[in-house]
Amino acid sequence: MPFASGVWAKKEWVYPELPLEQIVSLGEGHSPLLPLPRLAGELSLGEVCLKQCGISATASFKDLGMTVLVSAVNRMRALGRPIRAIVCASTGDTSAALAAYCAAAAIPSVVFLPKDKVSLSQLLQPIANGALVASLETDFDGCMRVVQEVARDHSFYLANSLNSLRIEGQKTVGVELCQQLGWDSPDWIVIPGGNLGNATALGLGLQMMLDLGLIDRRPRIAVAQARAANPLYRAFRTGFADVHPITAATTLASAIQIGDPVSMRRAIDVLRRFDGVVEEASESELANAAARADREGAFACPQTGVALAALCKLAAAGTIRRGSRVVVLSTAHGLKFPDFKSGYHRRELPNVDSELANAPLELPPDARAVLDALHRRLDPAPRVG
Repeated sequence: MPFASGVWAKKEWVYPELPLEQIVSLGEGHSPLLPLPRLAGELSLGEVCLKQCGISATASFKDLGMTVLVSAVNRMRALGRPIRAIVCASTGDTSAALAAYCAAAAIPSVVFLPKDKVSLSQLLQPIANGALVASLETDFDGCMRVVQEVARDHSFYLANSLNSLRIEGQKTVGVELCQQLGWDSPDWIVIPGGNLGNATALGLGLQMMLDLGLIDRRPRIAVAQARAANPLYRAFRTGFADVHPITAATTLASAIQIGDPVSMRRAIDVLRRFDGVVEEASESELANAAARADREGAFACPQTGVALAALCKLAAAGTIRRGSRVVVLSTAHGLKFPDFKSGYHRRELPNVDSELANAPLELPPDARAVLDALHRRLDPAPRVG
């Protein structure tokens, strides 16, 4: 049943006229809020929760928008519109979501990926789901230019977040997190920013709840960018007087390695309406912040690490005040980035000082040697009574 979906449970706010039989759902949404009490304590905050959007069908928040877009195309094709395939440019997560939902709907998909700039897991996802994968010798911004040209042939339907159908699905993340907080809004929401459709969608969902009276106060929004790909941060530093694309450099947060975000202007509008700020994170900061959350039960992707690092910096600067209630949006599951996790704990990531590296102990198969190592590494047993 589609109403098991966190998106389609809110169908009246997303796509009310869509017939139920044309909904394409993989059970997206209803992602959990993970409390991070130790991080909150270290930062003197009232509460920090991680909204784990990576616990989803394709392990990223992109599922929230893709279920709506593919369902809409499913209806268009049923009505006779000659759409041969749905196409997208991607840094990994969008292509995985598009391929999976198109596979469920039996609609062909074509994805354009920057060659050697996505993780192996992200490359394998669309391949496994039967998408036609085009690996282009360029970056994401180059792929985006190509796919927009391709979509001028109207038999190819564009699935990137330029398409408002994606935004309609993604806006439910804000609705869902406030619902999980008892229809209360947090003081702050921190979100990673790449192509910036997610920040746009978050603002749309929050504004809808304010207009409906479901929440009675406006949370502040912080968009977090990797220092190597930070056009929104640079614009923010000028009060948005100077807004222009950049050439993104290589970053561990590859899913947000974007220098020319298609939703830049819309995201700026959201930041203005929600008294927002933009912060950046270095490679070392994002990697250590992800590891810090992992020590509380998360398995944070590098993009989420950017948001967590931004939270730490904003709290240290006093921008986010002591005692605040903060939700950090985790955009993907860390399992999609095994090289990032392995490299961190092996101390092999470039420009990263792995403060919480935890390499395996290499020991002989001897109980005495194992016990000696355990006694050296572990704290003494707690006293009883």
